Amino acid sequence: MNRRQTIPKHLRYTINDFNRQFPDDNACIEHLKEQRFPGGIVFCGKCQQEQKHHRINGRPVYACNVCLTQVSPMAGTIFEHSSTSLRLWYYAMYLMASTRCGISAKQIQRETGVTYKTAWRMFKQIRSLLGSDDKLEGPATVEIDEMYFGGRTKRINMIEKPKTPVLGAVERKGGRVIARVAADTKKPTLHGFIKEYVLPGSVLFTDDYPAYDGIEGPNYRHYRVRHSGRVYVTGSRGQIHTQTIEGFWSLVKRGLAGVYHNVSTKYLQTYLDEYCFRYNRREMGNLIFTSMLRRVSELASRPALVPAQMKPAPTDAF
Repeated sequence: MNRRQTIPKHLRYTINDFNRQFPDDNACIEHLKEQRFPGGIVFCGKCQQEQKHHRINGRPVYACNVCLTQVSPMAGTIFEHSSTSLRLWYYAMYLMASTRCGISAKQIQRETGVTYKTAWRMFKQIRSLLGSDDKLEGPATVEIDEMYFGGRTKRINMIEKPKTPVLGAVERKGGRVIARVAADTKKPTLHGFIKEYVLPGSVLFTDDYPAYDGIEGPNYRHYRVRHSGRVYVTGSRGQIHTQTIEGFWSLVKRGLAGVYHNVSTKYLQTYLDEYCFRYNRREMGNLIFTSMLRRVSELASRPALVPAQMKPAPTDAF
């Protein structure tokens, strides 16, 4: 049975599209250059003004048309100092953006032939692009909940190994989600999280966890669903629930357990950033990849000169 494509045509970006747009490293470096230095125009540190730069044949750098000072589009990005093919970086980002639950470094190792250490570092660097400290748009209708990651609490060598608490907030009706690793789920921590990420005037929906007591007032309207009494939806129109954020927790837990198997507390926030990044762009279809590419340029440091010990640029362009 043939099922219709669920992603609208204008939001599709298949592996064939990727191969056509990025057939080799040269195409990738040109794309990165256009994102960072549109038209090859970039500020030249020696000329002290914006100048047109041209590509140096056989090298991933561009030289000023006037003084031949070189700049690299990869300088200041996650690609800097990497000996891995730029196309492999792009391919890893494409796979990460195209899957709902993520892809493991081991799978990248199998598909690309790089070492596991290289694949793990690539994903670590890519995840560093995906974090955000933005607040939820508002005032809005927001569900707040907490989860615990790490399996059952157990004792190892007589030392108790607790689960890691995570706090989350999500806007209803196609809104954004925010998830943060927390030290605990006590009242000051929960209230601090809400005040930091949820704008005043929002309507909050939570369960009956006692730590949420007192959050209502002039800044927030607060409604609760009594999970302790096995009540999960209430209200005259069934609007009082936390099923949206619980659905996101289900996606995260199944993804982390099924794809990554085990994630340490040290790196858990970066994995949460990855899931939040995809969830917040779920209406973009396969174009999440292009959004991820834009993050490279948005978070790059200012253009850096190519080190002086490198060979001087030839006088001919291309």
